[in-house]
Amino acid sequence: MIGRDEEMRVLRRMLSEAAAGDGGALLVHGTAGVGKSTLLRTFGTEAAAAGFKVLRTSGVQTEQWMPLAALQLLLQPVARGIDDLPDPHRQALGIALGNLQTEPEIFRVGLAVLELLADAAVRQPLLLLVDDLQWIDSASRDVIRFVARRTRDLAILAVGAARTQPFDSPWQAVYSELGLGPLDAAAAAELLDASAPGLPAHLRDLILERAAGNPLALIELPKAAQGRTARTDSLPLTRRLEDAFAARTDSVSQECRAFLLALAVESTAPLNLLLDVASQLCDTTVSVEAVQEAVDAGLITLVGRIPEFGHALMRSAIYTRASVAERLATHRAMAVALEATPERQLAHLAKAAFGPDEELAGRLERFADESQARGKTAAAVPALVEAAQLVLDESRRAGLLVRAAELSSEVDDGVHTQVLLERARTSTLGPVERARLLLVSDRTSEVIDPNRQIQDMVTAAGGAFDAGGTDAAENLLWRASARCFFHDGNTHVRAQTAAELDRWNPDPNAPHVLMVRGFTHPYQYGADVLARLDDLRVDRADGRVLHFLGSAAMAVGDLHRATQYWALASSAWRSQGRLSLLARSLAGAWPRVYFGQLERVREESAEGLTLAEETGEKAWMNLKATAGLVAALRGESEEATRTIGALRARSLFAHVPFVAARAQQTDALLALFEGHADRAYDLLARAFDPTDLHYHSVSRWLLAPDLADAAVAAGTVPQARELLSDLAELAGSLPSEMIVTAHAYTRAVLATDDTAEERYAAALGELPAHWTLLRARLRLHHGRWLRRQRRNVDARSPLRTARDEFDRIGAQPWADLAREQLRAAGEANVRRQANTSELLSAQEMQVAELAAQGLSNREIGQRLFISHRTVGAHLYRIYPRLGITSRGRLAAALATLHEERPAAHDAGSTG
Repeated sequence: MIGRDEEMRVLRRMLSEAAAGDGGALLVHGTAGVGKSTLLRTFGTEAAAAGFKVLRTSGVQTEQWMPLAALQLLLQPVARGIDDLPDPHRQALGIALGNLQTEPEIFRVGLAVLELLADAAVRQPLLLLVDDLQWIDSASRDVIRFVARRTRDLAILAVGAARTQPFDSPWQAVYSELGLGPLDAAAAAELLDASAPGLPAHLRDLILERAAGNPLALIELPKAAQGRTARTDSLPLTRRLEDAFAARTDSVSQECRAFLLALAVESTAPLNLLLDVASQLCDTTVSVEAVQEAVDAGLITLVGRIPEFGHALMRSAIYTRASVAERLATHRAMAVALEATPERQLAHLAKAAFGPDEELAGRLERFADESQARGKTAAAVPALVEAAQLVLDESRRAGLLVRAAELSSEVDDGVHTQVLLERARTSTLGPVERARLLLVSDRTSEVIDPNRQIQDMVTAAGGAFDAGGTDAAENLLWRASARCFFHDGNTHVRAQTAAELDRWNPDPNAPHVLMVRGFTHPYQYGADVLARLDDLRVDRADGRVLHFLGSAAMAVGDLHRATQYWALASSAWRSQGRLSLLARSLAGAWPRVYFGQLERVREESAEGLTLAEETGEKAWMNLKATAGLVAALRGESEEATRTIGALRARSLFAHVPFVAARAQQTDALLALFEGHADRAYDLLARAFDPTDLHYHSVSRWLLAPDLADAAVAAGTVPQARELLSDLAELAGSLPSEMIVTAHAYTRAVLATDDTAEERYAAALGELPAHWTLLRARLRLHHGRWLRRQRRNVDARSPLRTARDEFDRIGAQPWADLAREQLRAAGEANVRRQANTSELLSAQEMQVAELAAQGLSNREIGQRLFISHRTVGAHLYRIYPRLGITSRGRLAAALATLHEERPAAHDAGSTG
């Protein structure tokens, strides 16, 4: 390829790594005509020569009604391997790739495809080439994204190409990106001279100027240059290319143009069908001579018996060049020809409609109903959009658009959802439709003015409730209450939300009611919510209700109960393959930090982050904040700093105090561990200032122990006591874990010398047994206080206990502090204990623990949504790190390394 040496070097390096079993994924992006498809074709040829099996597919605009169409094409070369898969995977692919009436959960298909490709890659390394990603159907997009994230440890390289524009790329946040820019001047001249030698000098210079390094323009503009330069000077380059392509159809026959237009409206149709449609349009038989004419003119190529345009711009140029009457006639003829394929027939009937058509709109809506019922949600969206354009009634049009936006949101098509929301907002909306619209917007839009948006949501929820839309009303109100909590809404919007709920006279024990009351007025309703949670009996398989209850418990500070509910919700979502919801529930791992379960939190936050990135789940910020905090507590200061820096760079950061408070906590702990006590105290004190963006009216109390630690180190104990003066009263009115532990800990650490002994003893009695990290920190402070009283011998026992607990937990900075204090107290043996989490990554730890429980590689892969071969690669690395050689020794090795590890405290009843 001319001028693409550096890009080919990048691709060859990744190919070499994949051949060695270290797979990856790459997104090539650039403007139309810049050479993305040519680069992929050239690279594919090289890869095949190097021994790779090359799997190809591409996005086609007309296939948006056909879920998994692109995936079916991609998997054709390895389809024989489906029969060798375990039953669940074989069944998922049999449904997905067959023409059956239902569609399985998309991530079950993703795992089945991953296993199919992983098995095939053992026999021969694989290269997946996916062109025109921006037009891939959403179901194929999700599966490709799922696979692309999991190619590490496999001999698989995935390379996609897409136009440079805002779209939901399967490769976003996956691996590398490669921007393909214009050719430099020398390469552009070389390509032009090679493709169009002998051009007059003035015309050569003009084309070089107009093409601006675009390879397609350098090849195509010379073919249409004569007599057209003046008319195209003012056009954008893409339009110039389309104009050049369209001009090349002027010299072909009417039959050839009819064939090309038929191909433009149905690019995947078989050749005989295209000729039949062209014959109908011309009212005469159109033979393969028309096809040959198009090939000779350089307008199409034949791949076997399948005609393909040389470039996507050629298709749009031919379609645009045709008159409106010709386009409508072609769509009508194609609809007749596709009678056996109802979804494609309806698509062309919709395109052939000229003005309102209530009967056709009804057919499209019924098709959407049937598609949704069969699980083919992606196919329902375009049908609803087309139906909306065919109805006269404004409110019905709005309802169709809102429903299309809802379904588009369900399949994580963010860009399309936003377009539909904008269209729906310009329509006349009824109260229920308005509530549904805001529900979609809440899931997909960023928050700019939280209090205003909460008000709008509450008002819309009330309108929907009065109009009989109870489900939409309840869903919208709990989302409004969640914003009250996470965005720390002002007093007015909290009161408005709570008052709207009261107006409905709801069941006080309903999970969504407990959550709304906990989110809006945790101090007012907290004790009542805690009491009702004690008496509640729940279905452990209902992930939605369990998540509600976990949120309600968290909002009022019952963190232990919250983690129990969220763990059950995670199990439910995992068993159902609901990955975005699983990410949301895994985000609830953060309270386990206080229980000393750093390894578990590290594992679950890492898994949750991966799932949030590939599903677009908004829990990403919460998970990122947790990952940063855990890294800091483990002594990984550089990783913690990078993680919190990435979090703070998000535009939404300043609008989510719940997350901002934890980021501030992490930065303060890093400063404290590095000996900068004054800075640590200042950072934490800001989190108690209502005017600061890091202030959260509830979660600030989780920072109270850190504030007390920093105050003692910085000599600002009186100021800290003032900031925490409300705790004593709160502990009496809201006796939740969060408030009680914050009060007990800070009262002891900030005590005067004459009361300290008594308060340390009292605090150890008040701190729950499962708050192991805080108990160890309290013992560390007690030992330091005893040392200051010159009671070195007495100080050794609490310091020794603290050191051992920190070692088992993996809280390295505090373990080091305990050792320093022990040495100062005269303790000779301060040897550090090993911790499993220092030997293994988060996912390796998950794999090791599941393998130790007796799960097979396939069972582990299904649980963690990775290939069984990736599980095998993890175990291959794990064994030598743990000093073992076989699976049978895993349980013993893990038990030895974290003997007496803090209990998970999940076995108890959740009520």
